[in-house]
This record gives sequence, C-alpha cells and structure tokens, in this order.
Amino acid sequence: MPTLPWTAPNTPPPGTEVHVFASRFETRTLWGALRFLARTPAVWRQVVRAPGCYGATLGARPLRRTYWTLSAWESAEALKEFARSGAHRPTSRSLAAQMHSARFAGWQATAEDLPVSWEDAVRRLT
Repeated sequence: MPTLPWTAPNTPPPGTEVHVFASRFETRTLWGALRFLARTPAVWRQVVRAPGCYGATLGARPLRRTYWTLSAWESAEALKEFARSGAHRPTSRSLAAQMHSARFAGWQATAEDLPVSWEDAVRRLT
C-alpha cells in the first residue's frame, strides 16, 4: 500500500497517554477515489500543523478506491477540533456522498507505542 510516512509534528513526553485514531474509507466510484486523492494534500498540511497531533500517516490504494488514516493525538478533543476545522471539515462534507463505506477505531496508547503499526490499526478496523 502506498503510504505517506509517519510524520510526528509533536513528541509526547514519555509515559503520556495518547488517543489513537484509525479510519478506512472506500469510495463508490473511481471518480470519488480521485477526488479524495486530490483533496489529501490540504488535509495533510492541516494535520501535521494541528495542535495536539503527535503523528499521522495515510495509506492509499486509489485504484481500489480505498484509503486508510492513522493518527495519534493529545486527546480525543484535539482530534475532534482538527476534524471540525480547516480543510478537513469542508473536505469530509464534500466527499460524504462519494463514500461507499467507512470504518473508524479509536483507542488509548502510550507515547512509547508510537508510531502505531499499520497491522494493529487494520486489525482494529476489521
């Protein structure tokens, strides 16, 4: 799976509990997958600058119309603030009709668990 590398804009102090979030999106059409891909750079710039973000990565299989996200946050509230602001909010709203399915998983981890593995995230999404 082509992926953006784990990017950690902030480092949590050792022993800190972090909120991890994973998602899997499948679009209805190839056109929807391409629209998702076209909007990725703006959202990626936002996530790596977001307050409370401890790291993020994105996996993509556009020809299979499937995308995965994996991120770590200071708190669930920091994640919610990111999702409700910047490029993410209008992007998620404009792509909603393009989605065939979406799965989400959130869990707690420690700073020492970062970066979280894709294997762990995919397991939690199935």
